[in-house]
Amino acid sequence: MTTNTTVTAAASGADSPSPVDLLGIVDALYRFGAGQDLDDRGLFESAFAKDAVLDFVQPAERFGLTLQAFVGRDDIAETVFGTLALLRTTHTVTNPRAVVDGDRAKLFALVEAQHVPNDDASRHLLLKNIYGVELVRDADRWLITHLKIDNVWYSGDPAVLFPSAA
Repeated sequence: MTTNTTVTAAASGADSPSPVDLLGIVDALYRFGAGQDLDDRGLFESAFAKDAVLDFVQPAERFGLTLQAFVGRDDIAETVFGTLALLRTTHTVTNPRAVVDGDRAKLFALVEAQHVPNDDASRHLLLKNIYGVELVRDADRWLITHLKIDNVWYSGDPAVLFPSAA
């Protein structure tokens, strides 16, 4: 189980956001997932602040790979869209818990991410992850400044997403 402080703070329910803020905060995560699922890079990039960090270190380590966190919206998009070029994905976001402090927020969510090769629907990798998200308000929307992904369990073939894990 994760000890991520973002997750702990957001899951506690203290300083709960207004319904409008909660929707905007969770929408950043929806843009992240739907951008991948719809192969819409603009939608995906709209979820992130310019200097955002995406930390996928723990899931990679689980499958024997060493990754550094991805830094910057452009690097995040290049890496994610390069990795997913030969895959179809579906992301389901559930159990969002958020706290707001002025123009900053922390979000806990469970995300189920399905990965299927475009050329072989008989193979898949399904990841159930805990997302710890830090966000900043930017005018009328919320942007992800830091996204930490921790894998809880998986089903399927890790080589679907991590070919070197075969």
